[in-house]
Amino acid sequence: MTDASRPSDSTDTPEAADSGRAARAERVRFAPSPTGYLHVGGLRTALYNYLIARQSGGAFVLRIEDTDRERFVKGAEDDLVSMLRWAGIGHDEGPDVGGPGGPYRQSERTARYRAAADRLVADGHAYLAFDTREEIEAARASAEATGGAFAYDARTRAAMRNATSLPASEVARLLDAGAEHVVRLRVDPGERIAFVDEIRGEVSFPSGDIDDQVLVKSDGQPTYHLANVVDDHAMGITLVVRGEEWLPSTPKHVLLYRALGYAPPRFAHLPLLLSPKGGKLSKRNADREGIPVSVRDYRAAGFEPEALVNFLALLGWNPGDDREAFTLDELVTAFSLDRVNNTGARFDIDKLRWMNAAAVRALSPEDIADRAREAVSERV
Repeated sequence: MTDASRPSDSTDTPEAADSGRAARAERVRFAPSPTGYLHVGGLRTALYNYLIARQSGGAFVLRIEDTDRERFVKGAEDDLVSMLRWAGIGHDEGPDVGGPGGPYRQSERTARYRAAADRLVADGHAYLAFDTREEIEAARASAEATGGAFAYDARTRAAMRNATSLPASEVARLLDAGAEHVVRLRVDPGERIAFVDEIRGEVSFPSGDIDDQVLVKSDGQPTYHLANVVDDHAMGITLVVRGEEWLPSTPKHVLLYRALGYAPPRFAHLPLLLSPKGGKLSKRNADREGIPVSVRDYRAAGFEPEALVNFLALLGWNPGDDREAFTLDELVTAFSLDRVNNTGARFDIDKLRWMNAAAVRALSPEDIADRAREAVSERV
């Protein structure tokens, strides 16, 4: 990439680029789905990406992954943007500010995904599948009846209704008849898909354990897997920092980068946020323990943005000493991925309350007056 402010289609190898890592201006992104209010885990992911961009002199991109129309929540995108701004995490490119990599809503980029899917099918890296939901459920029930688990993959695709098992004439007939179909990634066994995770080191998966992932749904919308690979490449993203729940999906993404002829970015998968009693900090667990999960709820409860940001930064990251109080600018200087843990971080609400009390005591009378006026104006 010749210009950190402009996405590029360069296919330079990651190894070649790696020699200049220390001086590289990173292009990173936060890519939430507008399916609900911003989760504190999402805010931590956005924060880490922001810190990397600011520290390296790069760019922080906000991309809205809104192709799942069934789960779309009205007002969720506005909440995402406003809560990031409240926390002081500004983005350089996004749907509200524009930029050279736009548009920044995936619903406005569907032609790109269709072109990529058509290319994958034409090159034999993906195929059309015509199975109905009932047929897939029947195959799953049959596998479970014999003590197994169903996966649509190299072992089962020949028994299903798709372009690898049907005659070409039947595929053409189904298409002419307007039969619903999806596009699936073709993953063949016999290979180990390996990549280096910036937090976990080298990670590899046997290709025989990877399913033939749906890339384009029957409604023509892309799944996360295809859309994020196409967009990360088009937007020149150099480092993908996301939650560890996406780690098992990364080999599929590596295969897609390869099939499309793209140089992959580097990857870093953040540890999960855990509830105080253990387990992922899901809404269900949080509700059971009386802990808010949306950033909006923390704001409404009177938490200061500086305290919440400081607290979240330390959930999974170790500064290397006993220091616990950081401003956002100090975090930009201190943060590094090599001090991010690879195990889950427990959410200690009492510690957050302590940090918040300290943040309130540090406010000047003018700051308190400004925030009081803001709170009153929002309620009028």
